[in-house]
Order: sequence, then C-alpha cells, then structure tokens
Amino acid sequence: MGIKAALPKYEIYFYNTVLCLALLWATSWIFDVSSANTNRKTFKSNMKPGWHYFGRKMDTADFEWVMWFSTFRDHILFALSGHVLFAKLCTMLAPQYRSLVFLVYGVLAVWTSMGWTYVSLMLSHCILLYSISLVKIRWLCFVTGLCTLASFKCEPFVSWQAGFVEGDFELRHILFYGGCGFTIMRCISFALENCERKDGNYSILELLKYNFYLPFFYFGPIMTFDQFYAQVNRCDMSRKEREMWNISLHGLMNLGIIIVVDVLFHFLYILTIPTDLKLLKHLSDWALVGLAYINLVYDWVKAAVMFGVISTVARLDYLDPPKPPKCITLLYVFSETHFDRGINDWLCKYVYNPLGGSHDSVRQELMATLCTYAVTILWLGPCKVVLIWAFFNCFGLNFELWTAKFFSMEPFTSFETAMSAAGSRRLRAVFNAFNFWCIVLFNILALNSLDFAKMVAKRLLLKGFPLTTVLVLFVTYCLVQVIKERERRQALTDDPDPEPPAPLPDMAAPTDAVSEPGKEKAE
Repeated sequence: MGIKAALPKYEIYFYNTVLCLALLWATSWIFDVSSANTNRKTFKSNMKPGWHYFGRKMDTADFEWVMWFSTFRDHILFALSGHVLFAKLCTMLAPQYRSLVFLVYGVLAVWTSMGWTYVSLMLSHCILLYSISLVKIRWLCFVTGLCTLASFKCEPFVSWQAGFVEGDFELRHILFYGGCGFTIMRCISFALENCERKDGNYSILELLKYNFYLPFFYFGPIMTFDQFYAQVNRCDMSRKEREMWNISLHGLMNLGIIIVVDVLFHFLYILTIPTDLKLLKHLSDWALVGLAYINLVYDWVKAAVMFGVISTVARLDYLDPPKPPKCITLLYVFSETHFDRGINDWLCKYVYNPLGGSHDSVRQELMATLCTYAVTILWLGPCKVVLIWAFFNCFGLNFELWTAKFFSMEPFTSFETAMSAAGSRRLRAVFNAFNFWCIVLFNILALNSLDFAKMVAKRLLLKGFPLTTVLVLFVTYCLVQVIKERERRQALTDDPDPEPPAPLPDMAAPTDAVSEPGKEKAE
C-alpha cells in the first residue's frame, strides 16, 4: 500500500467529525468529574489556589511542571538570557572564539548554581572517559561509559557521589541527577566518535566545550558529538531567509502552549484523578479512556515545551538541535514511539543500528532491540515499572517486524495486490487501531502507574466488551485515517507526482485551418 493512497473527501470529513465529537464527549466527562470532586481528601494535597475569579483550583500534581514555571522559572530565564547575551556579543566581535565563550559561561553558571565540588565531579568523569577514548577500543569505551552511568543510578555509589555536592539550593537534587546523566551520555558519544577518528584524537577541550554547553547541560536534549562539533565550529554565521522570524514564531508558540496547559490544569485535573483508584472505579468508560489518552498527550506537550525553549536558544547560537518529540496522537507504530529525539538518535547511532544492520533479520532485530532497551533501562533507572515498560515496548517493536514478515508471504501479498489502494489503506488502518492502543497502554505504565494501566486495560478489553471496545476502536480507526491523510499530503508536498505527458498531436487530422466540407463528408 502506497502512502499516497487517497480516500474520498466525504469519507475524510466523516472521520474528522467522528474524532472531534468523541474528543469533546470524553473531555466533557473528565470536566464533570474534575468539577464534582474538587473537595475530595485525595485531591487536597494536589489542589492549590488558582483563578479565584473563575472559582477554579489548579492541579499541581506534576512537580516537574510546577518546578519549571514557578521555582525554577527565574533561574532559567536569568541563566539563558546571560548565555544569549554573551553568545551574541562574541558572535559579533570574535566568532572564532564563540565555542570557548560557551565553555567559560557554562562552567561559571554550573559553578554558581551547584558549587565547585560538583564541577570537579563532572570534570573527573570527563577526564576518565577521555583517557579511555585514547585507547580507541569501542567496546571498552562503551562498557566504561555504562559503568559510569550506573554509578549514578545504583546505590551506594549515588549517595557517595551526591555527598560531594553541598549547599541548600532547593533545586540541587534535580540539577545533580540531570547534569550527571547527560554528562555521561555526552562523554560516551565523544569517546565513540574519537574511536572513529582516523587521524589523531580530539582534544579534551573539545569534550569540555561539548559537555558544558549550558542550554543542553542539565536537561538536554543530547546532540551527538560529531553533529555538535561540526555546527559549533563552522565559520559561516549567515542565516537563511526568514530564519529569525521562524525562531521568534517558535518561541511564541511555546509561550502559547504554556498558557494552554495552565488553562487545562484549572479545568481538567488529568494528573490528580489517576491517583485516586476509588474514584477511577466509578468513572465511565469514556472518561477513563479519554483520561489515559490525554495523559499521554500532556506528557508529549511537556517534553515539547522543555526541549522547545532550549532548542530556541540553541538555534540562536546557529545550532540545529534535535527536533521535539512526535506527538502521541500521530503515532500508530512502535518504531516512531519516543519522547526524546536526542536520546533516540543517540541510541540508534551507537546501539540499535550497529547491532540491527538492515533491520530485516528477525534475530538481529531482536538482539538490537534488547540491547537498546537495556541501555534505556539503565538511563531511566532500573525499577519495576521501567522494566515492565521496557518489556512491553520491546515486544511491540519486534512484533511489528514479525507481523510484517508474516503478511509479506503468500497468499497475503496476492490478496492485498488484488485490492484497490484505498481498500488496502482501510484494511491496514484496522490493524493500526489495535496498535495505537497498545502504544497507549504500554506507555501509561511509565507515565502514571501500573494500577491505572491495568484498570484502563480491564475496562477497555473486559468489562467494556463489546460496546466500549468496538466504539473506542472505531474512533481510533478514524484517528488513524486522519493521520494517514496528513502523511499522504505531506508525501505529495515532499515528492509530488509527475505530471502526465502532453498528448501527441493527431497525425491523421488535417493541418489546414479550414477544411473542405465535401472532402470531410467523403472521408
């Protein structure tokens, strides 16, 4: 089935209408539950004073969002504003030294916020992995890097290293683990790229420039060293046409999303409701299903805003950072399910692609995915929820390949070849609808809780069968068709179909402007 397979317009309009009505219906249920249960005991710890003139309280269950836009907001704005100012001055006066200015400002900012012992700890890890990279043995660099990463995820090494960082800064705990984790991933990237370099070695100064670039230091995203090195050392400081306009528009969009999320927290308590299991048992099927879906969309929004703000600063520095994660609404295959493109690119470059080869062999793909999720588990921190999440997502990724291999055999290929392009698209969308809810259920494990995911699965597959199951899958089928239509239009924009050749002139037709009536009649 080609991606450019089209459906009738009235059919696409019908799918959009069904999707909008279903979303409004589920949202109305969640709104009613949020309004009716504000004074529950389980809600009080997460409900804070909000917009008094609307009589609404604010859901503050997500400590990360509250931290960024209340406690951490002033620190972020101050540090990033200073970075932009010094970077602009250096670009205007001495562009050849801008990477060195990034390093100096980043080290000073980290030292000011976390202290010199923290900077020394990060430097010690950088020196360790740089020394190992001089040997130019890839597996040794990788093993050393993963062992170093484990030292920030396993006791007693975590507490021992955290003891070096002193001070009563209220965000010290968050910044410590964020800076350490991303530092190790960047050092591994540097070590592996240094092993690939044929003529000599990169200097340790390049590693420090790469690691202490302030916008990426604490919260990422991760750029692989080869990309960062090529972009930060380029001499051409010119911008493309309307690039500054696009950067400004991107920044305004992030601000608009922040406002929308703030409104959402005052009217839909999507984060607090899943924590009350007693209340969840009394919710309707539509409210529970909609709550699971909106929770995943919110997590994407949170990641998109965080990386969007940092990416805007990086683009002002003439860098091309990783794109924000793809929205969960647009996902119906496991191969595109990732909430951090930087980590995904890192894993694909150093683990998944080297082990998976062409990704056609079932055995190679299984080995590649197992190793990739093993590194991911270490990155996230081994625990029960992460292990279950990794198992199901690893299984889903491999099951897609097994299914594709199975249906590429006879008689399935002949059956699909005999179908029209539109019919093939409809058939595939049915299977994609099942896949979509597998992605939703598997990722709820990591974002909410195991109990919430089990309750959604039971309501969707057992207690709600067959009415809720069929209706939800039908709405999901409509969503998949809307996504496919969007992909079709994008494919036509990127690779338009060739225009049909002009018809050849009829050689038998008379060439005179006025023909003879008698001759025409005789012919």
